[in-house]
Amino acid sequence: MFKKFDDKESVSGTQQLKSSVQKAILRKLVEEFPPIVNYITTILPKKEPFKIVKCHDHIELLARIDGELLFFRKREGNWMPTLRLLHQYPFLLPWMRVDKGAIRFVLSGANIMCPGLTSPMAKMSNVAKDTVVAVMAEGKQHALCVGTASLSSEDISKKNKGIAIENCHYLNDGLWYMKPVK
Repeated sequence: MFKKFDDKESVSGTQQLKSSVQKAILRKLVEEFPPIVNYITTILPKKEPFKIVKCHDHIELLARIDGELLFFRKREGNWMPTLRLLHQYPFLLPWMRVDKGAIRFVLSGANIMCPGLTSPMAKMSNVAKDTVVAVMAEGKQHALCVGTASLSSEDISKKNKGIAIENCHYLNDGLWYMKPVK
């Protein structure tokens, strides 16, 4: 999603949100990520407005007024935390751990395949299809990417073939290097 993303070319505009829209987004975030409920006022303070950064390819970024990017989504889909936010609050998403052999492919933007999650050193959380997940790596402390499960963890174990997680945002992609949007 952000492989060839460049903040100067890809951003088409920003829009400060009305308080009613902000409240709706906050409710949606708490609904999608239940562990965030105790930290939502730290991440998005109540008295501080936030804004939407509109980008090409129907991508929207949710940013604080200081420009820090927090969440993203494509085409009215589910909000997903950026890796920077996920590194601060690693418990926001269920996680899947890939083996060492998959790391270089994940960091080049490849989707995560079923065999990378069913190998002996890999580990899976019990998730349903279309769940937003963090992808960790064997021997690493922080998440490598944020993605969407293409199959449930049960189906990944049974099928063990094809794409398991669609890679949406990974370390060193365009969103990772994007500067705060003023």
